[in-house]
Amino acid sequence: MPQERPGLFPVHSNVPDSYLVAYIDGGARGNPGPAGYGAVIKDQSGSKVAALSKYLGRQTNNSAEYNGLLAALEYALQNGRKALKVISDSELLVKQIRGQYKVNSPALQQLHRRAQELIRQLDWFSIQHVLRAQNREADELANLAMDEGMGRARAGTGPPSLGSGQPLARAGGEEFDGIVRNGVIELSDGELPEGTRVQVRIKR
Repeated sequence: MPQERPGLFPVHSNVPDSYLVAYIDGGARGNPGPAGYGAVIKDQSGSKVAALSKYLGRQTNNSAEYNGLLAALEYALQNGRKALKVISDSELLVKQIRGQYKVNSPALQQLHRRAQELIRQLDWFSIQHVLRAQNREADELANLAMDEGMGRARAGTGPPSLGSGQPLARAGGEEFDGIVRNGVIELSDGELPEGTRVQVRIKR
């Protein structure tokens, strides 16, 4: 495995047996404008363990990308995980975290410092740039957060928010009855685990 630039974050020649993989994305409509991030967290075998999204208010694209990174780092540390691989379609963010690009924006400098503080608490960290097409799920979550924040969310457009910023994990083929109250779906005949993703079908 190629090593990242030394001195910026923990680096080991061997990938650990157990680690999380975070696909992150962020965006702003208007740049700056209504912004949100999405982060899909998986284990090393590819099984999804969490899906995070949040509306951020008026921010820039780059700020939203950094907030997605911070959310993934905080999730790993809060859940006692000390090894994390981050995958992002933001070349700027990836190269700034690696130390290949300078961080000139004062707003991003603060977010960059916070990211480095969290990264230093890990035992192992890696960050990789991919094309947007390889990061669609995180992109969808970021757009959903922006839609919800702007009051544009509609049933059938994506997983509804549970209020904690975590959308629901798809439950294979099962159907549940429920009702929408204050923008949140309440089930009337069952429960779903935290992080379950669902597809909504409107009953007439």
